Amino acid sequence: MKRVIYSLYVDVPAEEHYGKSKIKYDTVDKASRTVNAFKKHYKKLIDVKRHYANAIGATFIMYEYDIKYKTFAKNFLKNFPEFTGYEVINFYKIHLLNELAKEYDEILYLDFDAIPLTNESFFESWDLSKGMCVLNQNWHIKKDFNISQSIRSPTAKYFNCHAMLLNDGHSPENDVINTGIIGAKKDDIIKLDFFGKFRDTINLMTKLRNDKSGLYPQNIIDMFRYDNETIFSYKRKINNVKIQWLDSKWHYILDGQMFIQENTKIVHAISKDFDLVWRYYD
Repeated sequence: MKRVIYSLYVDVPAEEHYGKSKIKYDTVDKASRTVNAFKKHYKKLIDVKRHYANAIGATFIMYEYDIKYKTFAKNFLKNFPEFTGYEVINFYKIHLLNELAKEYDEILYLDFDAIPLTNESFFESWDLSKGMCVLNQNWHIKKDFNISQSIRSPTAKYFNCHAMLLNDGHSPENDVINTGIIGAKKDDIIKLDFFGKFRDTINLMTKLRNDKSGLYPQNIIDMFRYDNETIFSYKRKINNVKIQWLDSKWHYILDGQMFIQENTKIVHAISKDFDLVWRYYD
């Protein structure tokens, strides 16, 4: 059984994080905090992942701004110039998932701000023959047509996927999937077929962003974007991929609260409060 853990870091300028979002929450200042935190804690964020992989007997691969990424980004933006640099990176991490499935049987992806706090093996704790392991953020969805939130909010992703499924004649109900941590076996990665008919998927998303039918109010349409997690949820449903929902021990989201719950295995520090994480880690 060949197992790999991988992560990804590319320094994206703050201006590239939200593109031309019309949402007031999507600011350059907000993105700058992420950029600066990653730079400050860069080395330790890599070291803790490498330590974890070594502890559980898995290969560790760190992907960065190299020739492979540059080639991918150049080709991607040639085909999809409407994407931001941030969006390109988030599609690249799924591309890497597909590439690694050609060589490895089981794969664990960790966002750069996802930090293992344990030496307990993810692969031994989760039977990946039962389906992909991801977190859903359904509890954050606000099913209210009058709401306006960030283009990266769970609500935005829910309504975007809702519109895509409805357009294709499927039941529009969907799960908001967080791809900050992904555990999967190669068979399910292939079945997901994330990039299958990708041009058609993007054309659909573009059509919905410009929809004037009145089915969705403009404040909802303004939240639509080319988001990897929206497509992941959409493809998971139309291709009937089995899913296991990660619990808060294995995907604990740190977002403003000043504590990490006991027995956390992997913390996803979306708040970028890495100093708090290191106090817990050390």
